[in-house]
Amino acid sequence: MKQKKTFQLSCIAALTALLLAACNGDDKYTRGYCNLTINNQTEHQNATLARAMDPYSRVFVCITTTVHDGATFFRFTDNNGAPATEERFSSLDAKRNPIVGMNNGIIVGFGNGTTQAFYAYDRECPNCFNFDKIPLRSYPLQMKPSGLAECTTCHRFYDMNNDGNVAQGEGGKALTRYIASTTGPYGVLMVN
Repeated sequence: MKQKKTFQLSCIAALTALLLAACNGDDKYTRGYCNLTINNQTEHQNATLARAMDPYSRVFVCITTTVHDGATFFRFTDNNGAPATEERFSSLDAKRNPIVGMNNGIIVGFGNGTTQAFYAYDRECPNCFNFDKIPLRSYPLQMKPSGLAECTTCHRFYDMNNDGNVAQGEGGKALTRYIASTTGPYGVLMVN
């Protein structure tokens, strides 16, 4: 009986330690501000987005939304300077009511490291942007062909191929990351 009680107390202690570790803020993913599903297989078939969802392309794409003449569009801009492309929201996109990052922008793509991780970052500089500050001011990152993203305000460069860590400039927080998955270039992108 004593062994059973000791085992139960050990389990409770281990669970408590895990819960405390999970709540200490050291996790690499944010817990909100993005809920995005794009079906690039049947709804859009956008070549710019497809390059970001190809593990061998080494391309990152910024996704935003825009409105023209009352219609909402996804806008896709790659880090190589190609002209941006747009896709009108489908009826399913409208029903999904996408939230595209903290201030209408995320960056997605595969890193070129050995793990070829698929990344989704918020487009706002994590060291300048404050979602809770009024008025809300935007500090969007400028993507570079090298896989770096630059904040023109604080002059930090973030390595999108390496967990969004600060690569140049004063130290600070890494890029805000979202949980993301893709089923392939002309498949489904999910970010939350």
